[in-house]
Amino acid sequence: MAYLLYYILRGFTWLTHFLPLRVHYAFSDFLYFMVYHVFGYRRKVVQTNLSNAFPEKSDDERRKIEKGFYRHFCDSFIETLYFSQISSARIKKRMKFLNPELANNYLEAGRPVIVSMGHHNNWEWLCSWGLHSNSEFYVIYKTLHNKSIDRFYYKLRSRFKAIPLEKNKTFRQLVNDKNQNKVTAAGFLNDQTPKKNEIQYWTTFLNQDTPILLGTEKIAKKLNAVVLGAHMCKIKRGHYQVTYHLLTDKPNECAPFEITEKHTRFLEQIIKDEPAYWLWSHRRWKHKREPEQSATPAK
Repeated sequence: MAYLLYYILRGFTWLTHFLPLRVHYAFSDFLYFMVYHVFGYRRKVVQTNLSNAFPEKSDDERRKIEKGFYRHFCDSFIETLYFSQISSARIKKRMKFLNPELANNYLEAGRPVIVSMGHHNNWEWLCSWGLHSNSEFYVIYKTLHNKSIDRFYYKLRSRFKAIPLEKNKTFRQLVNDKNQNKVTAAGFLNDQTPKKNEIQYWTTFLNQDTPILLGTEKIAKKLNAVVLGAHMCKIKRGHYQVTYHLLTDKPNECAPFEITEKHTRFLEQIIKDEPAYWLWSHRRWKHKREPEQSATPAK
């Protein structure tokens, strides 16, 4: 019984992948109506986040972003299920990497690469990295409590040679790779909320005091890894393109917290440019900075 839900999901996605994607999007439209208008899933969270992030915008402007978010949220859910069965030829048409050579050239030169991402657009489709590179690509993730759902996502993320790597094992695995002269890339979702006892750095992100994980910076300096930012754009429903941007290829010359600020500011600008496509239902700001932390970042 433990994996019954997993087989139900696999069976459902296998059956529905025979349907044209426009049929999937018709269901997404229905899902949007139910999630947004009927159940109001986390609407207060979304509205509070938007109000705090964009106080300069009018109520009508924020409402437009809110509705756009829920439409994209439902599309992303449908697209993620579709990704679990999509062919390599089809995903390459729908998910284009515009400059994969930026990452590949560093990897071929023996430099490990860290790709900084966020919950923006459809981040799960970035797991198709392996179709554009010969190097191994780790997808850093946090294990889900539901074992069936966790197994489903593990299989989904590893379809095109990506290797799901549990967050707590990341540092050891990447250091071991370096010690064995194995050159790899790893994708980090850098907008996740640290546990309260893990908070080591605070900054301003989307107009709010925000704790930021330091894993990307620490690992980049330990491995002398190149840090790239991945800018994913939604061209239209079911069509995305990714552009890599160099954040630094000299991590050990960066000042403390400089890399963290670079990838935070990079993601922030992307969200400001396309606000409807970020995960506003996430309780990103549940921790508050303590009074003694108000003057300087936690170290």
